[in-house]
Amino acid sequence: MDEPRLVDRTFGVAMVLKGLHGLIETIGGILLMVLPVSAIDNAAVRLTRVELSEDSHDFFAHNLLRLTADLQHTRTFGAIYLLSHGLVKVVLVIALLRRQRWAYPAMLAFLVAFIAYQCYRMTYAPSIGLVLLTVFDAFVVWIVWVEYRA
Repeated sequence: MDEPRLVDRTFGVAMVLKGLHGLIETIGGILLMVLPVSAIDNAAVRLTRVELSEDSHDFFAHNLLRLTADLQHTRTFGAIYLLSHGLVKVVLVIALLRRQRWAYPAMLAFLVAFIAYQCYRMTYAPSIGLVLLTVFDAFVVWIVWVEYRA
């Protein structure tokens, strides 16, 4: 029996991580649609209260509160974005793990489009998280391309 190539194993791990990310986005989109904005805001305040009392400049706590502060105006966009992005990602990952040929170019196009959007977002709202996500997406584009050609 042939041992899987390193690229094949890396592809599998990258797809599982991408699939989990898509699942989390889907769940987040559903929660954003069904939970009242006040409940989300209250949860953010409760989650950050202790951290901010220990470190009033905590980066993550401030960003979480910033995200939930304007939720009333961005809720619909956020829910649609998370649901569509998450569901497409989950479907494509499942298809790629089943080695369905159509999914390779679809995933490449999907990720390249989102990398372009993320680069655009970084021009006016840079963040470490967005940079890391973009780097990971670029890596996934490369590994999908390598697998597609193989």
